[in-house]
Amino acid sequence: MLYLRALQNAQPIGKPLFTANPHLMTPILDVRNLSKHYKTVEAVKGISFSIPAGICFGLLGPNGAGKSTTIEMIEGIKTPSSGEIHYKGRNRGADFAQQCGIQFQSTALPDFLLVREVLALFHSFYEKTLGINELVSLCDLGEFLNHEANKLSGGQKQRLLLALALINDPEIVFLDEPTTGLDPQSRRRFWHLVDNIKKQGKTVILTTHYMDEAESLCDDLVIIDHGEIIARGSPRQLLQEHLPHRQISLDANDDFDVSAISGDVTRSPGMLTIETLSVERTLQELQSLNADLSSLRVYNPTLEDLFLKLTGHALRE
Repeated sequence: MLYLRALQNAQPIGKPLFTANPHLMTPILDVRNLSKHYKTVEAVKGISFSIPAGICFGLLGPNGAGKSTTIEMIEGIKTPSSGEIHYKGRNRGADFAQQCGIQFQSTALPDFLLVREVLALFHSFYEKTLGINELVSLCDLGEFLNHEANKLSGGQKQRLLLALALINDPEIVFLDEPTTGLDPQSRRRFWHLVDNIKKQGKTVILTTHYMDEAESLCDDLVIIDHGEIIARGSPRQLLQEHLPHRQISLDANDDFDVSAISGDVTRSPGMLTIETLSVERTLQELQSLNADLSSLRVYNPTLEDLFLKLTGHALRE
């Protein structure tokens, strides 16, 4: 059954928290020249990356880009056509599925069992486990422990599935689009749980369709398109590299003199829009012109903007 399969994919707990450049830290997972071929289709084209211990690492990409195939090869669900996957400095062994934790997009839970009974059932499958009370606290399950598992709300179910992925005390946890379909409040609550997991030193590998989620949670990420990695770095690094400009807009008369403003200035009826590399310098220039700043708005590029720029696709396409 799916829930038994889900439980067979959990893993040990990790190392130091993310405090520096992740590329300089010891990797817990090292992917080397990973490829996957389906007859005439090359879904993944020899990609390589390493993941330091104790961070949240994101895999992003439009549908059909090879992201899901990559993550499934790492998890051991699909067999690579070529390439190597090293875990903690060694070739990933057959026992990896018993050592890692996986929260699938959709997992069937047993009928008629209460949440506490599901936890006890899954707990019995492993020699090394986290205590049930610790899981209840870590994943915030206390309010519905005595509810039937298959009657939980979407957010409650995802928190339970997260607990099941952690039940064997894994060092590395895969979260496959864990907040899809959740309301904003449930999504933010889940983000808080992921932060708690990182604080325990666990490594989180996240796939998501929500750019604000990746921006909030990921210390490091790759963007995959057409089976290849097209960008790699922290959200901040990537935005600074690819989208360094900021956009300032404010109300202004059509005769407002913009000759002293550096950057690209665009006029529209009653409004100015300025593309600038330095918000501080542009504000100083506007103040020197006695501009009315009461309507001023600053727009910072987001990962959504970056994604569209690099791939030309909306993420949900």
